[in-house]
Amino acid sequence: MPANITTAIVFIVNAVTSLYLLVLLLRFWMPLLGADFRNPLAQGILRLTSPVVIPLRRILPAVGRMDTATVLVAFIIQYVTLLILLLIIGQRAGFVPIAITAIVKLVVLSINLFVYAIFIRIILSWLSQGAYNPATAIITTLTEPILRPFRRIIPPLGGLDISPVFAVILLFAATIVVNGLRPLGL
Repeated sequence: MPANITTAIVFIVNAVTSLYLLVLLLRFWMPLLGADFRNPLAQGILRLTSPVVIPLRRILPAVGRMDTATVLVAFIIQYVTLLILLLIIGQRAGFVPIAITAIVKLVVLSINLFVYAIFIRIILSWLSQGAYNPATAIITTLTEPILRPFRRIIPPLGGLDISPVFAVILLFAATIVVNGLRPLGL
């Protein structure tokens, strides 16, 4: 198979699974951060992820507010995705390197989820100040625990809150550090 077709297939597999994993990670983070599950967007996330999470939850219950079934489902999907990608590019790897890479990729995807949420919150603050909608509520729930410590340290400059800039810088640095732990280059 030509390299450009292989690269395109790898991209498609990564993109599709990453989108679903982002939804699963939203399901994982929302209860930990105190999201309102009566929110229509939260209900949609639950509907999209319940078919794969609920059967496993019967075997693996949640620990406090931590949804262990969702974590395991995300890990399994990421692990199988890595196996498929290795098959597509014609490489092999052992269980441990694939498992570590899957965990690292999930952590990086979680960090990216928070970065995306911060950027969306910044854009929404420019467009619709003070307006409520379900997406804004979820975004605020996700970003406030990250931005709050930065706001304590960095005061607004002339009414402009620059704390998200420093939060994103720190999150990008965390991504670099975590990516360095990945044994496979996928």
